[in-house]
Amino acid sequence: MSEQTPTPVTIATLAAMKRAGEKFACLTAYDASFATVLDAAGVELIMVGDSLGMVVQGHDTTLPVRMEDMIYHAQCVARGSQRALRVVDLPYRSYETPEQALGNAERLMREGHAQVVKLEGGAAQVATVRRLTTQGIPVCSHLGLTPQSVRELGGYRVQGRDADSARIIYEDALAHQDAGTSLLVLECVPGALAHDITQALTIPVIGIGAGPDCDAQVLVLHDMLGVTPGKRPKFVKDFLAGAGSVREAVQHYMRDVKAGTFPGPEHCY
Repeated sequence: MSEQTPTPVTIATLAAMKRAGEKFACLTAYDASFATVLDAAGVELIMVGDSLGMVVQGHDTTLPVRMEDMIYHAQCVARGSQRALRVVDLPYRSYETPEQALGNAERLMREGHAQVVKLEGGAAQVATVRRLTTQGIPVCSHLGLTPQSVRELGGYRVQGRDADSARIIYEDALAHQDAGTSLLVLECVPGALAHDITQALTIPVIGIGAGPDCDAQVLVLHDMLGVTPGKRPKFVKDFLAGAGSVREAVQHYMRDVKAGTFPGPEHCY
């Protein structure tokens, strides 16, 4: 008897997990082989991030990544995954207007087989989120440290430390939800702020350097495996250390995320 095709994870699946208080695990992938490993291990969400510009292409930032790069890597990941929900980044300067965003999001969906598109930015992107979602394109918003704005932010720095900036991120999260976004990534914000936003929103909140109280966690796969060169960010843990294989490392990551033991205090701001 042939194996049954696994039931795909959907946005509704993740929303139900949030309502049930069940955490889910996310990782990035950029090719079919790693996507297959993550899918088989049970990772609920695979993110084809423009982080590929740094960990695959060797750039210092994500800014050089092109639409063609995202489509190519999204196609590769789609060939290797059957179950996990696939979220694909809109790259730098590919969504400067709602109409440009719509055209490029359609390309990611049609050519790259994306199931959700991700964009960075706060209040300035609310109209774009609304435009995409009213056209039937699911969106994942990204607030806090937004790597495509690294030049404006003055580097990779924690966001929302003071009351005013925390209030802006909180209000932006509510505005994005009201505009129809389905998922929210919070990057490098204090855990207390992430907790408040997670409690306030009905959509799932995915943290990276945002404390243990988010509905899910995401890491760049190369960071989680300890193969990214240079200084390791505070929020990263090398799960391959002590594991017998990549798949075992992924399973350890999933176990710790779902148990709420990762991130620990040493990974938080």
